[in-house]
Amino acid sequence: MDKYGLIGHPLGHSFSISYFNEKFQNENIDAEYLNFDIPSIDGLFEVLALNPELKGLNVTIPYKEKVLSFLDSISPEARAIGAVNVIRVDHKGSDVRLKGFNSDVIGFTKSIEPMLEKCHKKALILGTGGASKAVDFGLRSIGLETVFVSRYERPGTIQYGSVTAEVVKEYNVIVNCTPVGMFPRTDQCPQLPYEALDEHNILYDLLYNPDETLFMYKGRKQGATVKNGLEMLLLQAFASWEFWNGKE
Repeated sequence: MDKYGLIGHPLGHSFSISYFNEKFQNENIDAEYLNFDIPSIDGLFEVLALNPELKGLNVTIPYKEKVLSFLDSISPEARAIGAVNVIRVDHKGSDVRLKGFNSDVIGFTKSIEPMLEKCHKKALILGTGGASKAVDFGLRSIGLETVFVSRYERPGTIQYGSVTAEVVKEYNVIVNCTPVGMFPRTDQCPQLPYEALDEHNILYDLLYNPDETLFMYKGRKQGATVKNGLEMLLLQAFASWEFWNGKE
């Protein structure tokens, strides 16, 4: 039986394990999907050694960037983004070869593109982790200017205190790539001037648990168009399957 799985830490609620095991059952695919909660990226070696049937992995926080140095090859897109969330495991005799891809950018871009109108030219990206890099790559690939927002002083970022009413009117697409507002801390949201939002704003949250985060709720109350990350996850999962079974 083939195996696929997810590496990250901590692994709580996982969309992938239920999605893929349901897919395997419905399509009579002789495979299973497992969660591998590894407290260090070095645990990847043990996962590979103990699971010789492994054909592919998804990668989640905090390893999307750390995993790069463990890979034998990386797709041009994933290399440009600087983050990998899909690994194809190829077995050549006793040799194991790992190739990294990024399906976040595909899932996100396909999900947000239908929402964009002519007035949407600039975007704020909340957070600076691996997912935010894919979001940045995706937005720029479809013609938007982007600015990263961070809690800390980092090169190429602005801080939340600098996000004024004028900023959210100019950068009217706002994408939350942070875990702020995720279950169980559903009473939290990124610090933004929500009262300045209107119908020209799009608030896209990569989170999907809860269905409507406080970030989305506050935007919707001001007339903004809002969306959670569930469709992105579905599209990302489709792309993962293609990468695992492709010949790239």
